[in-house]
Amino acid sequence: MSRKLDCLRCGSSMEHTRDEKIQLGEHGLIWGDISNLIAGALEVAIYTCNQCGKIEFFQIEEQVEDQIAKMECPSCGKTHDIDYPKCPFCKYDYYAELD
Repeated sequence: MSRKLDCLRCGSSMEHTRDEKIQLGEHGLIWGDISNLIAGALEVAIYTCNQCGKIEFFQIEEQVEDQIAKMECPSCGKTHDIDYPKCPFCKYDYYAELD
């Protein structure tokens, strides 16, 4: 998904060049590329200005869906993950009903 951007330097229209992953770690003398592997990468959208050559990077936000089911607390009515034994907001104890 590209957006319409004007160059902050010259005011010309910027063009979406491509999306790229940028490595976050650094290369070390002792451990080599291990910190690169641990640090991961940042996915960015790259925009360039054909008029003045300015390059801008924008972070691409990942659309991660929450895999844990949700439930509504019968005491306070707030929604939270279903795997909590107590409501994280009002501390309502779901297992107290079983006793």
